Amino acid sequence: MENILITLAAFFGMEFMAWFTHKYVMHGWLWTLHKDHHHKESKGFFEHNDFFFLIFALPGIAGLFIGMQNDFNAFFWMGLGITLYGFTYFFVHDIFIHQRFKFLRSIENNYFKAIRRAHKIHHKHINKEHGECFGMLWVPLKYFKNTKNSSAE
Repeated sequence: MENILITLAAFFGMEFMAWFTHKYVMHGWLWTLHKDHHHKESKGFFEHNDFFFLIFALPGIAGLFIGMQNDFNAFFWMGLGITLYGFTYFFVHDIFIHQRFKFLRSIENNYFKAIRRAHKIHHKHINKEHGECFGMLWVPLKYFKNTKNSSAE
């Protein structure tokens, strides 16, 4: 039971880390890597922004590796939570929201509609200033407004 709690704490803690990093690092001193995600300057499949995937993967990989070397201690379960969050983030952000792979276009679920709406509001700001909605899985209640009657955006 303890291992499950450690994994869940790491997973949900990553939502705060994603919000913090997105707001203060990606829209701050590493804007040079993130700006093509807002401007769509690149014509290829990959963006400079994709380097953040590697940056975020390192703590998860390190936790899994260190934990496996030490009889699957707490580092393993933290690494697992971080890695599961990474998979979830990729699935929601890159597949569902930005349609980098062309499926899951019309999900009629209020939570997923709210996520898509909040992210759309985030992307209306093409520069690093004045952004909003920096998180991914936690969605402010105002983005659930009218999700029952609207189609997927």
